[in-house]
Amino acid sequence: MAAAQTPNPQDLLAWYDRHRRRLPWRALPGETADPYAVWLSEIMLQQTTVTAVKPYFVRFLSRWPTVEALAAAGLDDVLTEWAGLGYYARARNLHACAKVVAEKHDGVFPKTEDALLALPGIGAYTAAAITAIAFGRKAVVVDGNVERVMARVYAVEEPLPKAKASLKALAAELTQDHRPGDYAQAVMDLGATVCTPKSPSCVLCPWQEPCRARHLGIASDLPRRAPKKERPTRRGVCFWLTRSDGAILLRRRPEKGLLGGMMEIPSTPWHNDQWAMDIAKTHAPVSVAPTKWRSLDGIVMHTFTHFHLELEVEAALITDKRAGAVGGEKDFVWAHLDALGDQALPSVMRKVVKHALKVGY
Repeated sequence: MAAAQTPNPQDLLAWYDRHRRRLPWRALPGETADPYAVWLSEIMLQQTTVTAVKPYFVRFLSRWPTVEALAAAGLDDVLTEWAGLGYYARARNLHACAKVVAEKHDGVFPKTEDALLALPGIGAYTAAAITAIAFGRKAVVVDGNVERVMARVYAVEEPLPKAKASLKALAAELTQDHRPGDYAQAVMDLGATVCTPKSPSCVLCPWQEPCRARHLGIASDLPRRAPKKERPTRRGVCFWLTRSDGAILLRRRPEKGLLGGMMEIPSTPWHNDQWAMDIAKTHAPVSVAPTKWRSLDGIVMHTFTHFHLELEVEAALITDKRAGAVGGEKDFVWAHLDALGDQALPSVMRKVVKHALKVGY
C-alpha cells in the first residue's frame, strides 16, 4: 500500500463551503458569529443531539435574546424552559454563567480559553469551541464527531476513552490559524453527516484518500470502545397527593445533586433494593393513614446516564384543612394540572404525572 497521505485542512474547508449545515445558532457565510448564541448552543449540545436542541435554542433565544436578559431571569423559569432536555446541572450552570458574564464582564464573553474556563459550566471542549467559532482564534475543538473522524483518518485502534489524549493530539496537528471557527465546524459536520457512527459514506468524504481506516477496510469499526459497565437499577416510590380541588403536591429537590433545583412528585430516596411499602411511606410528605394510600398499577421506568430507575406510585387524597399545612412546608407547593407546564418538572417526573393521570385515582 502506498505511503499514507496527510489530511489537508483546505480540502475539508472547500467541502464545508459547499455542504455546511444550516443551524439556528450558526452564522451564515460572511456574518460574524454571536458569542452568546455560540455559548448557548454549545452548552445545550453537550451530550444532546442537534435535533433535540434546535427547538430549545430557538425558544431560549426568543425569550432571552441577550446574556443580560438570561442573567436577569429567575432560575425556575430557566429550569422550566430546559425541562425535557436533560442533564439539568447544565441549566443551573448556564444561568450562573450568564450572571457572571453580565455582572463581572459587562455582558461580554472573554475571548481566551483560560478566561472562558473560569466561567461556570464551561469545560475544555466548550472553551475551545467558543474561542474558535465565536472569536476566530485557533483552538483545538474535539467532540465525539471529531474523535471519530480522527480515529478513522489515522486508523487509531486504541479504544476510547483511553485514546482521547491521542486523538486530541492528532486533531491539534490539523488545526491551523486559517478560518479556525469554520474548520472546527467542518470537522464536526463531517462526523455528523458523512463519517457517521454506522455506515460512513466514504465516497462522499473529502478526506477519503488520506483516510487510513478506509484503506484498511475498518472504518465502520472505529473508534473502538472499551466495554461499558452494565447500568444498575435503582428503585423508589413516588407519592401522588391530590387536594380536593384537584391540585397536586410538588416538592423542590435540593440544589445540589441529580435533578438539582427541579420540581418533583415527592418520593423516597432511590436505592438498589425494592422498597418495603411500610418503610417507604415514612418518606411520604404527610402522614396520611396507610389505608388511605392506594398503589397505582404499573411502574414508571426511566434511564439516566449511569442507572435505570423504577418508580412505584402511591396515591392519596387530602382534605383542604390538612393541605394548607403541607403547602406551607419548605420546598412544597400545590400546583393545578393546567399549570404543571409552568413547573420545572424533569422528564422522569413528567412520566410519573402521565402515569398517575392515565391509571387514575
